[in-house]
Amino acid sequence: MAGPNLELFKFGVYVFIPIAMMVHYGNPQWYNDHVLPYRERFWPKPDHLNRNLPQTSSELKQELERIKAERLQAKKDAQAAAPTPSTTVNEQEKKQQPSEPVRLV
Repeated sequence: MAGPNLELFKFGVYVFIPIAMMVHYGNPQWYNDHVLPYRERFWPKPDHLNRNLPQTSSELKQELERIKAERLQAKKDAQAAAPTPSTTVNEQEKKQQPSEPVRLV
């Protein structure tokens, strides 16, 4: 066996590592330099949060209907703005066909 010196060393490592981590990551300067910049990237600013959440089931149903209507309208607008494949094919066929018949003499 290794003896009490090894056990004392292991005990020191087991106690020292968590304390060293708390001192390092608990430093306010480290937090300001490494955490706050990323927090602003990941989470929205407090003034952009929706604070008026529905409280009753009827308010919730109304809100869901409003969201569904907005999505449906956006989908219709996107479909109206995008050209349909049949019109683009017909336009290409018209461009390929000559406007006058070709006479072969």
